[in-house]
Amino acid sequence: MRQSALILVLGAVLGLCAYCGFYFAGTAPHRARIESQTPELDWLRKEFNLGDAEFERVARLHDAYKSECAAMCQRIDAKNTELKELLAKADTLTPEIENKLAEAGGLRVECQKNMLRHFLEVSRSMPPEEGKRYLTWVKEKTFLPEHRMHEPH
Repeated sequence: MRQSALILVLGAVLGLCAYCGFYFAGTAPHRARIESQTPELDWLRKEFNLGDAEFERVARLHDAYKSECAAMCQRIDAKNTELKELLAKADTLTPEIENKLAEAGGLRVECQKNMLRHFLEVSRSMPPEEGKRYLTWVKEKTFLPEHRMHEPH
């Protein structure tokens, strides 16, 4: 009886050790990504086969663009708030609303130009074939989306 209990306990301990080993081995890449200095860009390194030097250039470009992008988003949000306030008080399309719409549209165009400029700069910091593939991917994801107002969302 004693030998059976010992075998059962050793089997459970061995099973637990095996589970922990497989778990840590299986999650090691994910944990390494999370612990890296730029986890949000790690997918880019892998997807576009970037070496250390190329990845470092992309990371620097990303860091520089992040603050510019955040500032632009704040400007767009502020303009949208102004427009919402005007729309809340209006029951007709006024010249003031038209001007706010134009200002908001201008900010969105400026944002898209800055974003495209950034994407082009990032693509130039990659190996040529990967840069082309990156541009194709990013254009599909961020520019010229098909927004059809007549289709249900």
